[in-house]
Amino acid sequence: MRVVLALDKFKGTLTASEVTARARRGVLRVRPDADVVPVAVADGGDGTIDALVAAGFEAVPVPVVGPTGRPVQARIARHGDLAAVELADCCGLLRLPDGPAPLDAGTGGLGEAIRAAIRLDGIREVAVGLGGSASTDGGAGLLQALGVSLLDAGGVPIAAGARGVATVASIDWTGLDPRLRGPDAVTLTVASDVDSPLLGPRGAAAVFGPQKGLTSDDIPWVDAALTRLADLAEPGSRAARTLPGAGAAGGTGWALLTLGAAVRPGVDVVLELAGFADLVATADLVITGEGSLDAQTLTGKTPVGVARAASGRPCVAVCGRLGLSAAQLRQVGLSDTLPLTALARDAEDAMRRAGPLVEDAVATLVGRFLSGVGAYAGGDTSH
Repeated sequence: MRVVLALDKFKGTLTASEVTARARRGVLRVRPDADVVPVAVADGGDGTIDALVAAGFEAVPVPVVGPTGRPVQARIARHGDLAAVELADCCGLLRLPDGPAPLDAGTGGLGEAIRAAIRLDGIREVAVGLGGSASTDGGAGLLQALGVSLLDAGGVPIAAGARGVATVASIDWTGLDPRLRGPDAVTLTVASDVDSPLLGPRGAAAVFGPQKGLTSDDIPWVDAALTRLADLAEPGSRAARTLPGAGAAGGTGWALLTLGAAVRPGVDVVLELAGFADLVATADLVITGEGSLDAQTLTGKTPVGVARAASGRPCVAVCGRLGLSAAQLRQVGLSDTLPLTALARDAEDAMRRAGPLVEDAVATLVGRFLSGVGAYAGGDTSH
């Protein structure tokens, strides 16, 4: 029996590697002879580079500026003519030294990582993982790091962050790195599960700004600053700003779209780069999961991406808590699932004993699979 494990972190309790180790024990408890194949997965946010390195990519260190300008050591993941960079690793929330800086955090570090990646010998495509962003600068810092001039009314380069974007008066694209221009340009692929546009009530400032510290008073003028930036960058055109994914990572998705990038679900990109299709081709069972299976999961989170990429192989999920119906789970390709809360006394107990409970839940799921019976919460059964 061959079992492929493709599990994301249980946020606040277990890392992806910890979940995977526990899941492996659960499988072997029921089938000691099973061939268990772990696959590190991510959705474009933090952990993307780790997942690719685990899949055999080379980690290339690259010094960049963090979200507030302090230097950090980030990594590029490289395999053949492909490279990947991760916003969270360069200038995301995890890189904030002193707490949120919603008006001053920028994306220059990600631009520096992209520039370093496209200068590696033989690189033809760069995947850019967007997630865990600390800023709402519309990707202005990224564009500056790639050679685009963003100037204020006095002809001075604008400062970092949304505060700097509010002063932009002109944009000059002539300095854009030549590797990103013309018919031989390096291909950019955005890995993100966000489908928001850049502006408005569903845009970068309104939806994601509060998570980074923007107040209700900040949001209108930050949205206005992003509008001004988009007007200068796309005169007479409203194309990129309205595309799904433009609002990702504080508008960084929009900046990459203006450079010709294509936006794809993050988990799909990571699974493809990690060679998941080949690994799952001979699997008898695929086990996925994350901390919470809920409405957000349906927008393209790891379990849905894994189930979709499983290509019809039986796929089950373990989770911390379950907020979806059996019909919804079946619709996305999950034939069975078991939340830790079903095995714990309460939610607090589920978090406290998450490791052992993951092991128990996976053992139960494997047992159900082998017996040909899958039970959803509420008694619905399918397999």
